[in-house]
Amino acid sequence: MRKIYLIASVLATFSHGFQIVPSRSLHSPLSYRRTERHFFNFGQKPQPKQAEPEPSKITTPEEEPDAVEKLFTFFFGKPEEEPFGLKRFGRERFPEQYPATVDDFDVASVEADDKEMAALRPLLKNTNLEERAVYLTYSANNNGWSAEAFHNAVDRKGGALVVCTTTSGQVCGGYNPKGWVGYGEARGSIAAFLFVRNKDGTFTKLRKVGGAGLAQIDNPESGPSFGVDSLVIPLNRDNKKLARSKLGSYYERFEDGTNSLFVSQAAVQLRDLKVYHGVYKDGEFIPFSDAEPFALS
Repeated sequence: MRKIYLIASVLATFSHGFQIVPSRSLHSPLSYRRTERHFFNFGQKPQPKQAEPEPSKITTPEEEPDAVEKLFTFFFGKPEEEPFGLKRFGRERFPEQYPATVDDFDVASVEADDKEMAALRPLLKNTNLEERAVYLTYSANNNGWSAEAFHNAVDRKGGALVVCTTTSGQVCGGYNPKGWVGYGEARGSIAAFLFVRNKDGTFTKLRKVGGAGLAQIDNPESGPSFGVDSLVIPLNRDNKKLARSKLGSYYERFEDGTNSLFVSQAAVQLRDLKVYHGVYKDGEFIPFSDAEPFALS
């Protein structure tokens, strides 16, 4: 009797190891599932089901990393915010790698600014000079209306703001991020821009177009030249105060299609011309204070 009981117990255990999973319907994919062999899991505890991800942690297709990022992460791990202590590339760190801002003039005041510079400070939004003190390096009425006087005052001092006033009282000019060195270079920058001061005291800025090239023509025998013709002040001996402007090829036109900084005139006479540079400490590196490779014209 005891043997029969043992044999029955073994057969019951063995038969329990093989179970057929019932199918939902004849044509359901579940009807073709094979027998689950629980026999080999005999004595093991059932594995808990994995929790479904929370809705907030589900990655959307827009957030899904691309193939290159996945490959990089596979070999090198997740990208660091500041690898080796270096901050990543971006507008806040390198503002002049992007086109000029034309609709944002909200800047913090700089203690060193006088009344004139404080009025011009909004133009420097998103430039290397936005938070840096600036000073007057060239005044045509003081230094002289000549190309030689101009370059003696401005060369190798980095990016600068050019401000000119016509005999009719219009204030206009431009920002040259690359400055001058007097080597005859065509210095390029996508961050360069021209501007005019409107009657209400606000400014209109005109961006560089056609790429970064020819933002400033740095000829030693000429004054500032934004593009070939967008704003040119030759400072020639026979016509020292002449300024010319033709927009469209290197700097954008006004919204209404006007193609000159001087509105209805292609050329005017100036009564004032000034250049402002950033203030740098002794020994501090001044960006773009030397020749640029491949920029010679």
